[in-house]
Amino acid sequence: MKKTSVALGAALLALSAQSAFAQSSVTLYGLVDTSVRYLTNANAKNDSQVSMGEGVETPSRFGLKGSEDLGGGTSAVFKLENQFQLWSGKFDNSNNTLFQRNAYVGLSNNQYGTLTFGRQQTPFFDVMGNTYDPMTVGDFWQDSYVFNPVGPFLFTNNSAKYTGQFGGLHVEGMYGFGGVAGSTGENSMYGVTVQYALGNLLADVGFQQNDVSGKKFNIVNVSAAYALTPELKLLAGWLHSQDNTGLADLDMQQSGAPTLARVSPNRIDDSFYVGSTWQVISPLALTFAGYYDHARNSANADGTLGVGVNYSATILAEYSLSKRTEVYGTVDFTRGTGTFLADYPGRNNQTGVAVGIRNIF
Repeated sequence: MKKTSVALGAALLALSAQSAFAQSSVTLYGLVDTSVRYLTNANAKNDSQVSMGEGVETPSRFGLKGSEDLGGGTSAVFKLENQFQLWSGKFDNSNNTLFQRNAYVGLSNNQYGTLTFGRQQTPFFDVMGNTYDPMTVGDFWQDSYVFNPVGPFLFTNNSAKYTGQFGGLHVEGMYGFGGVAGSTGENSMYGVTVQYALGNLLADVGFQQNDVSGKKFNIVNVSAAYALTPELKLLAGWLHSQDNTGLADLDMQQSGAPTLARVSPNRIDDSFYVGSTWQVISPLALTFAGYYDHARNSANADGTLGVGVNYSATILAEYSLSKRTEVYGTVDFTRGTGTFLADYPGRNNQTGVAVGIRNIF
């Protein structure tokens, strides 16, 4: 009888383990992307440059994500995601962070939403990168300069994040713990986005505030996307940022731009964008994007403060060779005046032409 009980217990344990494994999943995923790019006025001598670098829209990455069914519509979830330079094989950050893009764990419920903890993308980055920005917060300076002030704050360490879907309403909220003894607000972050779907129209409004040693960076976004047809979408939006940290002036600069004598204690940017994505035929997609930024109280190279205007236009063509592999080409032009002259390494305009290849796994 004792042997029978032991055998029965072992069988039940094995069946239980098989059931648990059947309800759990771990996925290895990623993409590899690189481009060869020609750029005019790439240095102070206004020389042109040909170089290999990041893709126009998607930096190379790999990650692990998983879920375990806990029953009752609730699952435990996690994600670990790294970003790297395909052309050099190095980490794509200056401090050798292994999981630069995401490192979180949490709980997800079919009815009540998802709550996660760790290093995570902000709600602002989620909506702009996934839905509203025509270039998905692109990688080339000429395509993404309006996002440069918020660039250091697209990911947040030590954060709690909630995501919920309630019919046509999509809500995301995040709080980043500053971790400073005696000051709960210092180096903290909070952000929220609210998106609503009504027929073919998607609209979103959001706010994010970051504290840097007691000084604030704020950004507001108002965005819309409208599907004229399943193949053709129109996109537009407004970004308003106010920076008291001084980082926006520095982050707007390209490599090789003149050193700033000082930065602004209160820079304000109003940026507008329009664009469209068009699936012309099954393998061919076209993206058109235009950006305009008006900066006030921003830094000139000589240390004075003033007004600047920068604008750019981009055309991107993507051709799918398979479900996982595509080639692409892009042409862009950008020009700046006023305080934006401090952001260019040479003349105040640049033209870029690039071709690249992307594989998703």
